[in-house]
Amino acid sequence: MNRKKAILVVSFGTSYHETREKTIDKIEEDIKKSYPDYKIYRVFTSKMIIDILRKRDNIHIDTVDEAIKRMLIDGVTDLILQPTHIINGIENDFMLEDLRKYKDKFATLKVGSPLLTSTADFKELVAVLEDNFKNVNKDEALVFMGHGSSHHANAVYPALDYAFKDHGFKNFFVGTVEGYPEIDSVIKFLKEFKPKKVHLTPLMVVAGDHALNDMASDEEDSWKTLLENEGYEVDCIVKGLGEYPEVRDMFIKHINDAVNVFENR
Repeated sequence: MNRKKAILVVSFGTSYHETREKTIDKIEEDIKKSYPDYKIYRVFTSKMIIDILRKRDNIHIDTVDEAIKRMLIDGVTDLILQPTHIINGIENDFMLEDLRKYKDKFATLKVGSPLLTSTADFKELVAVLEDNFKNVNKDEALVFMGHGSSHHANAVYPALDYAFKDHGFKNFFVGTVEGYPEIDSVIKFLKEFKPKKVHLTPLMVVAGDHALNDMASDEEDSWKTLLENEGYEVDCIVKGLGEYPEVRDMFIKHINDAVNVFENR
């Protein structure tokens, strides 16, 4: 039997080409370098983004279901799925549900974990971000904007905030756009900390719509505006997690774990 191996990289997606090139493209390129014998396939899980790209740019991006059907036609026998999701949340659940009906279609089928899955992941990401933001003064605050979710996996965000504090970074804070902690909670903690300046940066793989509009814009309800209204000098660092080589390495380690540890599922 001729074996044909593939890695399906599953991302939420973005309609911003420039940030995609810096993040999702880079993740896929790094995976290809680490696994040269595997063909890399791309999937976006956001149907809204898929529709925007199709209607605006005439670009087709597969869903999970479409990509797996394509791989079966291509003769793929050994498949690894690696999500670029931050948490084991709703998008990851949908991905696994789509995958379930194909579990007997491949000789081997393995799934890597989202970025923040294990305690070791927390420790590694904390170390990476502390190193990349070591120039933030101790009397200044660094606020990470996460996406957030109604899913129970949203607990990752307050846990990460706790992990920063546990590592001695009392000036690092984590909030979310659509979950907890909300920006109101972050502002409450900032008032207790009394920073001279606040730096904002996304805790998202891609610095897309949320980072550009909900975080860094001059709209009246953006985090930047809300913090400025509280009297803080605000600096926005619009850089997705996928732009950090160390974060991309974490995803590759999760593929390694899937290859070496997990049985078919």
